[in-house]
Amino acid sequence: MANIVSLIIGIFALILAIPSFIPLLGWGNWLVVPIALVGVVFGVISSSNTGRNLCLIVALVGIIRLSLGGGFI
Repeated sequence: MANIVSLIIGIFALILAIPSFIPLLGWGNWLVVPIALVGVVFGVISSSNTGRNLCLIVALVGIIRLSLGGGFI
């Protein structure tokens, strides 16, 4: 059950991350990263790794995008 919750949170974070790749909307990653990290917590609780891995990838991409844009762009 926790894996399904983690997958749902990961997909939601991924959908929010897509517009954050547009220039001047990179600040949206400040919202995406914490949501994905909550999904990681649910993924750690579950016995499967799928949801956890999805949330880790989304969080990592969001952090890289924030670092490239200096945290704002």
